Amino acid sequence: MLFQPVRASTVRAITHSHLRHATHTTARTGLACALAAGFAITAQAQNAYPERSVKVIVALPAGGSADMIARVVGQKLAAELKQPFVVDNRAGASGQIGTPAVARSAADGYTLMVSPASFLTTNKSIFKSLPYDPEADFAPISKLVNQPMVLVVKDKQKFPSVAAVVSAAKTAPGKLTFASSGDGSPQHLAALMFETRTHAQMLHVPYKGGAPAVNDTLAGNVDMLFAVLPEVLPHIQAGKLHALGLLAPKRTATLPNTPTMVESGFADLNLSAWVGLFAPAKTPQPIIDKLNRAVRAALDSDIKTKLSENGMEIAPSTPEQLKQTLSQDIKLHAELVKAAGIQPQ
Repeated sequence: MLFQPVRASTVRAITHSHLRHATHTTARTGLACALAAGFAITAQAQNAYPERSVKVIVALPAGGSADMIARVVGQKLAAELKQPFVVDNRAGASGQIGTPAVARSAADGYTLMVSPASFLTTNKSIFKSLPYDPEADFAPISKLVNQPMVLVVKDKQKFPSVAAVVSAAKTAPGKLTFASSGDGSPQHLAALMFETRTHAQMLHVPYKGGAPAVNDTLAGNVDMLFAVLPEVLPHIQAGKLHALGLLAPKRTATLPNTPTMVESGFADLNLSAWVGLFAPAKTPQPIIDKLNRAVRAALDSDIKTKLSENGMEIAPSTPEQLKQTLSQDIKLHAELVKAAGIQPQ
């Protein structure tokens, strides 16, 4: 066979082709290595979380029940995860100062939020627009506590039972008065649910906060209050207010002699002013899961006793369960607000 000489141009073409292939292979290999290294660093950072202090925003003043929960749980999380959990109170505008601050924070687990349900559920129905989306802007971590709603009166002789309240309201529609801390507040929603389910009609007297609503109920200026249990528990224990019924599926150990609304003959009356722990949306799932496990460990017997003494019930959940609760309550509260004819502000 005769030897055919290879042209220089052919050699150059083959050489260039091999070089391009080698370059592309090297580039792909380098990219794969870089991605693998990046994933490894991310996974390592998530496993090491937290490596510094964690900020816990509460969109309410210091001293309230949500603030107390944040501080008690924060202390336990600090002990569990070996880093400080620092509460940052950013009160005002019905949660519209502190809550969006969390939504805008980096999704790295170092800014969290302890929030009452109403800022994420009722606010969507009573405001025309919000500077945050309750479902899209937050990653649920765990529910922390349930705070049962309870119907209280000052004059137990006049209103000895829930049935007596319903009878009086039906006899004189719109005459009996109930206090609340404002339109769309948990107290107001509980009363709306009560009116809807019992077909009773009462007069709403809104106040600028829970304290003045409780004070006027104590003074006898209003007939009753559907209260978040922690805000009236000391007055019940002192005999200044009388608990008639709980809007809860079962009795609470704090008030073992107070029946539920179902036991009083009125079904489908269940409303909890729960408090939950959230992170900004897109926080890595390993961090969410780690925080959820830490919360479950934190809500132990010691903290259960402390919170129970203040009228709260520990209620740890999975992130998915809290997500479902949030979605369901947004719909429920919207129905109650619409039925009451409340116009968004």
